[in-house]
Amino acid sequence: MAMIDEPLYPIAVLIDELKNEDIQLRLNSIRRLSTIARALGEERTRKELIPFLSENNDDEDEVLLAMAEELGVFIPYVGGVEHAHVLLPPLETLCTVEETCVRDKAVESLCRIGAQMKESDIVDWFIPVVKRLAAGEWFTARVSSCGLFHIAYPSASDQLKTELRTIYGQLCQDDMPMVRRAAASNLGKFAATVEQNHLKTEIMSIFDDLTQDDQDSVRLLAVEGCAALGKLLEPQDCVAHILPVIVNFSQDKSWRVRYMVANQLYELCEAVGPEPTRADLVPAYVRLLRDNEAEVRIAAAGKVTKFCRILNPQISIQHILPCVKELSSDSSQHVRSALASVIMGMAPVLGKDATIEQLLPIFLSLLKDEFPDVRLNIISKLDQVNQVIGIDLLSQSLLPAIVELAEDRHWRVRLAIIEYIPLLASQLGVGFFDDKLGALCMQWLEDKVFSIRDAAANNLKRLAEEFGPEWAMQHIIPQVLEKINNPHYLYRMTILQAISLLAPVMGAEITSQKLLPVVINSSKDRVPNIKFNVAKVLQSLIPILDQSVVEKTVKPCLVELSEDPDVDVRYYANQALQACDQMMVSS
Repeated sequence: MAMIDEPLYPIAVLIDELKNEDIQLRLNSIRRLSTIARALGEERTRKELIPFLSENNDDEDEVLLAMAEELGVFIPYVGGVEHAHVLLPPLETLCTVEETCVRDKAVESLCRIGAQMKESDIVDWFIPVVKRLAAGEWFTARVSSCGLFHIAYPSASDQLKTELRTIYGQLCQDDMPMVRRAAASNLGKFAATVEQNHLKTEIMSIFDDLTQDDQDSVRLLAVEGCAALGKLLEPQDCVAHILPVIVNFSQDKSWRVRYMVANQLYELCEAVGPEPTRADLVPAYVRLLRDNEAEVRIAAAGKVTKFCRILNPQISIQHILPCVKELSSDSSQHVRSALASVIMGMAPVLGKDATIEQLLPIFLSLLKDEFPDVRLNIISKLDQVNQVIGIDLLSQSLLPAIVELAEDRHWRVRLAIIEYIPLLASQLGVGFFDDKLGALCMQWLEDKVFSIRDAAANNLKRLAEEFGPEWAMQHIIPQVLEKINNPHYLYRMTILQAISLLAPVMGAEITSQKLLPVVINSSKDRVPNIKFNVAKVLQSLIPILDQSVVEKTVKPCLVELSEDPDVDVRYYANQALQACDQMMVSS
């Protein structure tokens, strides 16, 4: 009995909940529309559920957003592609609501449905929706229509295509800036579907209007259109139509437009080709690098490496490098930070000589910047420079600065240096590393900040892996074990952690001879935190050590700890003892 009623009962509840006063219940029901539709069957879904949804569209925004999303994947529940058009009316209504995210989701769902519809259905059902929205009295409908043209256009007849292009042109000249903004941001998508001959005439004249709009928010969206249209046009048309616009935009009175140009310039260069880039876009880019607005300089600085890759090294050195030098001492720390994050990539582009002469001094000045993020960005990309100038030069020029940063007052900078050490070690080799950086690695184990101590312990493990157990036995193990007598218990804890990390690298013999005795001794420590960490470390050593050692040394120590007055020590000791027993059973 329950089995027969089971599907129907929840469906009845879900349908009731669609009308419930509680928003949470309505939301719940909308999110399970597919379940309702499956239970109702395709025909009843088309005739009852969809009309019901079309009427119930004055709900809370959250419910409408969920409805717009659900309807986008609803084609299978209404009987497949031939019936897809029944989903258009509720979505058309959702395209007119005030809340932007609901409209955007409705447009997305309409596009998804339109992309699956048959050509004849698009002409009969989809294009009329687009035309009605575009002629909507309220601006929200007109905004939504802009995102649908690229789906409607390819299936239309020549006469309809002309009509659609005309309507789009009118939307680009709409009285409401929001509509013009939507038309500008969707122009690239629409243009990609338009035939080449109309692209050069009608679409380009629409584009020209948008680029001269009195609202900067419309113009800055037209900048995005530059890159999209540039890729669609032949190179010579691109130079004739797009290039002058870019050059004008790079001198626009609104900094937001200039910011967009700085962000997009690299893609625009690809569209116009190398020659015009050298002649027209390099001066435009130099202007942006020297812009009086910090935001524009940040965007331009962040693209400096990508831009230089398009140019030959000579032009980069001649025109771009002087600006880079200025930016490295810019008054805004964010500009310097943006530059630091990409400047290392210029080394492979400019080659060895120019890097040594021109870039190294800039790197050094940024490494000594008072703002930690700038220093961090340089450190994290050092390997790119190493590939170009070689380790000897790098170590002579940059290593003193790195050693200085290892003691930086900002712990995040010290952390970045630690994380970079294994890479540096592999590049510098054992001899150099021992001289310059070995002492630093030990010093970090006693840092005031836990994250640094933690990273330092991991760093030792990675160095042992890089240089091998024999090197670690000579240079790491003795110094680490010495520090177990530090009067402060937090530092003693770091040493225990370092031992548990080093043990797998060092192997069973060294672990049982050198590391284990230190851990066993620490079990007599007066601080409970140390004792329960001893239990944790012993548990991690069990798989590494021989069974006889576990029986003779580890187990008695854990048994003693399991009778400790402190509850945490007892807990971790028992955990470790269980691990011991499991190992015995499995072996």
